[in-house]
Amino acid sequence: MTAETFYVTTPIYYVNDKPHLGHVYTTIVADVVARHHRLKGDDTFFLTGVDEHAAKVSDRAAEQGLSAQQWADQNAAAFSDVFERLEMTNDDFVRTSSHRHKDNVTAYVRTLLDSGDVYAGQYEGWYDAGQEEYVPENKAAGNGYKSEVTGKPLVRKKEKNYFFKLTAYRDELLTLLERHEVVNGCRFDVQPTARRNEIINRIKEAEDVPISRTGAGGWGIPVPGDAEQTIYVWIDALFNYLTYVDTDDRRKYWQAGAVHFIAKDILWFHAAIWPALILALRKCPGFDAWHEGEPLALPKLVYSHSYWVSETGEKMSKSLGNFLDPQAIDNYVNVFGLDALRYFLATRGPLGVSDSAFSEDLFVDVYNSDLANTFGNSCSRVTKMIGKYLGGKIPDLTTEDTAKWSGFVEQLHLRYEASFATLELSDAAGEGRTLIRQVDSHIDETAPFKLAKDESKLPEVATILLTCAEALRIASVLLWPFIPDACEVFWSRIGCGHYTRALAAGGSGDLAQWVKWGQLQPGTAIEIGEALFPRYQPK
Repeated sequence: MTAETFYVTTPIYYVNDKPHLGHVYTTIVADVVARHHRLKGDDTFFLTGVDEHAAKVSDRAAEQGLSAQQWADQNAAAFSDVFERLEMTNDDFVRTSSHRHKDNVTAYVRTLLDSGDVYAGQYEGWYDAGQEEYVPENKAAGNGYKSEVTGKPLVRKKEKNYFFKLTAYRDELLTLLERHEVVNGCRFDVQPTARRNEIINRIKEAEDVPISRTGAGGWGIPVPGDAEQTIYVWIDALFNYLTYVDTDDRRKYWQAGAVHFIAKDILWFHAAIWPALILALRKCPGFDAWHEGEPLALPKLVYSHSYWVSETGEKMSKSLGNFLDPQAIDNYVNVFGLDALRYFLATRGPLGVSDSAFSEDLFVDVYNSDLANTFGNSCSRVTKMIGKYLGGKIPDLTTEDTAKWSGFVEQLHLRYEASFATLELSDAAGEGRTLIRQVDSHIDETAPFKLAKDESKLPEVATILLTCAEALRIASVLLWPFIPDACEVFWSRIGCGHYTRALAAGGSGDLAQWVKWGQLQPGTAIEIGEALFPRYQPK
């Protein structure tokens, strides 16, 4: 299988407070997908970070008696620390106060001013202060002139702004989204389908959009040539996906087609304004031959997930006081392990159009059923029997029904890849569990623990256990993007530590080869070790 270039991002998160479950969820989803591509051997780049230029950041800083930069520094460090502790594999960390970001944004906006796609005008209409979003009249009226996110009243504004000619790119956007057609060599999609339909309807009614504001107090990026105007935080933030890969060695990632994971409340910016900005830039001098003579590419996909909600159905948020903060997240990790948190969020999260409820009871159920009773238990059973009946070593023989098992794994691998291609993460993890359940069924049917009582049948026992160990090896490879720490421990126990070394520090695996049947080495000493996922008994 030919290696590809892959670029995946999260939104950049406001630094007006510390990270919470919503931030962790999106980042873990992106991390699982990035790990999968690295496992395949793809040249992968994963970007996350923080958005510092929001008005609410400077307002919150003033409340704390700090400068906006001091407050941003403090909370940016909190995000970076949480992501590091959760073992995210991002290749860079965005800070919009960095010079490389600000300098590039200034250059992009100057280019759009020169092209005429950004022009001076006056805005009069509704503004959602909490979301820092300008709201069209029809949308404002439809929500009773309240924010559809916070429920707070909208603010009426009248001010000088610079506008982006979104209307000039309406037809191209609709062609891309409605007809799934290629526009000047580019494709662009929004998923899930319901989100695509939602944004299509809004694009049809779109007007030109303000991209600057007044009264920022020096916090933000000035509009080129007009120091009184600051580039609107959402325009500033969107450009991060480009600013951090606008270097000779990174432009290939953008050109491969970015995959943006976002929550549903920021769909408009990412699925309408952002691709339109790229369409505007790609025809400008410098961007018409941006990388190796090719024009600036469009993002490949915007994937807009839903919310985590409480057991009562309320959105988890700081304002409602029902969110999981870093301490609560650490508590789950301390009790169940980091892999358990990663697995639960990635497989039970709101990737589709429906919200997902977070509860401790559900977390425990998933942990025990999918990890302790399935992967952890099966690994323990097989390694213990190899230790007890085979002297703790992989036997020197072939597995039973090699063609049957090999064919089963091949079909399972195809389904696994198809699930990742459509970002059905729960289904992808389910393929790994399917193979483990096959191992458990095989043990129940053949009963090697009974056969071992007859010394003459030890060769048959060896064949059974080699088959089971080989299947578990492959299952662990498939599950690595979800539970990397446990899989790497298991690899070290079965003589496959070279997988870990290949994947270390953003390295590349060889999934197509690693899932081929029959790779455990005869004579390899098997380590039993402690349970990978001890069963949890609620107190």
